[in-house]
Amino acid sequence: MNSPLATLGRWAPRQWLVAFAGSAATALLVGLPTDVIPNPIFGRPVPVTWWSIPVLVVTSLLSGLLLATYVSVPGADVDRPARSAGIGGLLTFFAVGCPVCNKLVVIALGTTGAMKFFEPIQPLLAAVSVVLLGWALRNRLRFVDSCPLPN
Repeated sequence: MNSPLATLGRWAPRQWLVAFAGSAATALLVGLPTDVIPNPIFGRPVPVTWWSIPVLVVTSLLSGLLLATYVSVPGADVDRPARSAGIGGLLTFFAVGCPVCNKLVVIALGTTGAMKFFEPIQPLLAAVSVVLLGWALRNRLRFVDSCPLPN
C-alpha cells in the first residue's frame, strides 16, 4: 500500500500529460452541454449556480488524475474505483446541469417538479460525485502497485 502523494511523485511525464488532457476533456464534456462554460451551441433558461464552477473544476481535476492512473497499467480491468469514478462523473453532469433542460428529469417530474424537487438536491449530487471521484482516485493511487499485472 502506497501513500497517494508518493505515488503521484513517481509519475512519468506521460501520466501528467494524460492527467492534464483528461481534466481538460472532462471540463469540456461536462461544462459545454450544461452551459457552465458559456458557448453559442448550448443554453439554459436557469442561471448557473455559484457552486457549479468549483464542482466542475474539482471534478475535472479528479477525473484527469484518475484517468492517468490507468496509463501504465496494461490490460486493466474495470475495477471498483473505475465504477465509482464513472458514477461520480455522471452525477456531476446531473448536478451542474440545468434542472429544466434535463429531459430525463422533466419527463419524470415535469418542469415544476424539476425546479421544486430536483434543483434542491443538485448540491447533494455534486458532493456525492466529488466524494466518489476522490475515493476512486485515493484507492487507485494507494493500491496501484499492490498487485502488478504480468507483462
